[in-house]
Amino acid sequence: QVQLVESGGGLVQPGGSLRLSCTASGSIFGIVLMGWYRQAPGKERELVATITRDGSTNYADSVKGRFTISIDNAKNTVYLQMNSLKPEDTAVYYCNARGVNPIIRDYWGQGTQVTVSS
Repeated sequence: QVQLVESGGGLVQPGGSLRLSCTASGSIFGIVLMGWYRQAPGKERELVATITRDGSTNYADSVKGRFTISIDNAKNTVYLQMNSLKPEDTAVYYCNARGVNPIIRDYWGQGTQVTVSS
């Protein structure tokens, strides 16, 4: 009932910036939290940042001070502004939305590749 579409990934040099977008569609009225996760080859998926619809944020320690998550006025699109990118940020980034239907349920996007390399 909820679809998530990510965009904005690509190749960037170390120290550069990139902005990811995630748009939710469908039965979005039940979504209470959205966020970004990432997964590098051979590693587990890890939390990057989350945000409530009213703007309360949470960040992984590894990205604090470099990444900023935000949500638009329509409450259906989240952004991840990534600055001072490092090669270790290279991963597939997945958008996540959490809703109650009436139990907690997670929805996932297809993922967008971020590669940080010189």
